Amino acid sequence: MSAKSAICSMQKKPPRAAENSVVIQRVSTTTPASGQQQGLLFPVTEVEFDGVAMGVLSDGTPYLHLRGLARLCGVDSGMLSRLTSNWSEERTKPRGARINELLAEQNFFGNTLHVLTVGPSGEVPVYTDAVCMALLEYYAFDAKQGSPEVAQRNFRLLARKSFRQFIYDGCGYKPEAEKNALWQNFHDRVSLNFDSVPEGYFSVFKQIADLIVSLGQRGLHIHKKFVPDISVGQCWSAYWKTIDGSSIYGQRIHYKHNYPEYYPQAASNPQEPWCYPEMALGEFQKWFRENYVKGGRLKNYLHTKVKDSTLPVEFVNQAVSLLEAPR
Repeated sequence: MSAKSAICSMQKKPPRAAENSVVIQRVSTTTPASGQQQGLLFPVTEVEFDGVAMGVLSDGTPYLHLRGLARLCGVDSGMLSRLTSNWSEERTKPRGARINELLAEQNFFGNTLHVLTVGPSGEVPVYTDAVCMALLEYYAFDAKQGSPEVAQRNFRLLARKSFRQFIYDGCGYKPEAEKNALWQNFHDRVSLNFDSVPEGYFSVFKQIADLIVSLGQRGLHIHKKFVPDISVGQCWSAYWKTIDGSSIYGQRIHYKHNYPEYYPQAASNPQEPWCYPEMALGEFQKWFRENYVKGGRLKNYLHTKVKDSTLPVEFVNQAVSLLEAPR
């Protein structure tokens, strides 16, 4: 029996777009207004079936709304709402401590259990696959309230991959098409600034392009609230002053850098960041490798983006572990 046809107490039959009970909302990744209000995390597609909403975020993460998660776990939605809305307090209690352990097993270390997304009616909290599976496991095997038999059956049917596939199938989501759309932010910035740096100088944005690509391959695409070259540029500028780089390599100068028109930063185009003498390129590359990446600055920057809900913790943990691995 497939996961689609066997989700207990969550839906009566697999969602199909042709049925009258299904309401499908498509949020195009080519419409910047949807994603710009909350950085990278916004719904690219959402399906409502039998009153249960499920969807996929712009980083490819599947999610459920509270009612769907409660049905999955066999518990009352009001009880689950109280748990998740008071998570900072609940996590210190025995029940929350156990759920925290299960979240850690899913590599989830966020300070809140929900992610705020932006929809037509404003901000909406949703629950990603890691949180859904951790809570489902708790209500299946640890909790005394609710209907454990429902949660147990659903847990056995929904290994993490099949949970993801269940949401993808229900929403008609095709990961490759969405990924191509998310790369457009990077492509547009490269095209706008291809020849903007004067000869004999280098820019931080171009020099960390391989990092931006590596992060994008791991689901962390640049966007209005995730502009890693700003973080690198600020840290490198501070280091430049510390070593008195202008005396060693020559004066740095400003150059004109433009953001795509759908970025809010474009309102003050052209920006004027620093570019540096090519003689200092080796110094920059060594500093970037040893200080920014291996020294933990990249990790700290990415985790600040987790805290402000710009980046998903699962993707950040994976990216940091791979980028910090010995070469």
